[in-house]
Amino acid sequence: MKLINTVDAVGHVLCHDLTQIVKDTYKDARFRKGHVVTEADIPVLLSMGKEHLYVWEMVPGMVHENDAAERLCALCINERMERSQVKEGKIELTAACDGLFRVDSARLLAVNSTEDIMVATRHGNTAVRRGDKLAGTRVIPLVIPEEKLRAAEEAAGPAPLLELLPYVKRTAAIVATGSEVKSGLIQDTFTPVVRDKLAAFGIETLDVVYSGDGVENVANAIGAARNTGAELILCTGGMSVDPDDNTPGGIRASGARIVSYGAPVLPGAMLLVGYYGDSTPVLGLPGCVMYAGATVFDLVLPRIAAGVEITRPDIAAMGEGGLCLGCKPCRWPVCPFGK
Repeated sequence: MKLINTVDAVGHVLCHDLTQIVKDTYKDARFRKGHVVTEADIPVLLSMGKEHLYVWEMVPGMVHENDAAERLCALCINERMERSQVKEGKIELTAACDGLFRVDSARLLAVNSTEDIMVATRHGNTAVRRGDKLAGTRVIPLVIPEEKLRAAEEAAGPAPLLELLPYVKRTAAIVATGSEVKSGLIQDTFTPVVRDKLAAFGIETLDVVYSGDGVENVANAIGAARNTGAELILCTGGMSVDPDDNTPGGIRASGARIVSYGAPVLPGAMLLVGYYGDSTPVLGLPGCVMYAGATVFDLVLPRIAAGVEITRPDIAAMGEGGLCLGCKPCRWPVCPFGK
């Protein structure tokens, strides 16, 4: 870049965007990178406070901010994402579909640890809607040494830093436990909550099976639920350590491979996660799901819906951010819970 007086800039090529701000009315690039300055531009540039301008002067080994943003975008973008045009040295990525947004946190940290490099994302393992903003890329200076970009590219590795997975689970069956529910002594208020949460991810509830109490009864009800062909089995209630809460035992007796019974999340510590074979999840949902605004179920459901297998380390990692603050009114998901 070369710095010249604005009054002498006619015929020169701008090397970066110039933003004009009019209070409460306008904020945008008035002149774009590559614009050839004309005589008519001079009064406008001076009114913007630009008495001097940087014009393009190619120097070997240096990369302009717009070109650098393109290269950083290439490290991040994946299928099902849409990108903006480069503007003021920045490119933004948005979701092209509903799905689960994921970030390779370790590699992102390595990239952002490179001096003058910036990739900002929303939290990973969160549900997004089509059109939601996912990430933004840029470098800090107007021009950056080529070797810094190469260092960031090496830190990122060959795979994209970001991922957007569509929801693939389409059907579920619910096992509602408790003799008081089966006999009709109390109304089943748990199932409607679960149905609604599933529907938000495009999952249809095929059947609701009422098991009553007892390990064998719960196991048999789970078997009946599996016979519907549902891709997800959900057991509601009976998840505490009380002697008469038989849901965990019933899930085990049904042949499930238990990943975790318990999670470092409040509300939702008594969550059970298991699988039949390699792909059919079974969840034991604690009672808090019925009445709390956001629980551990809201944290794991997007991953389940996207076909991502939940592991024991995944559950353990939920501890940081796993404390709901009980805000009134509840602002989930625009809050720190689960992030």
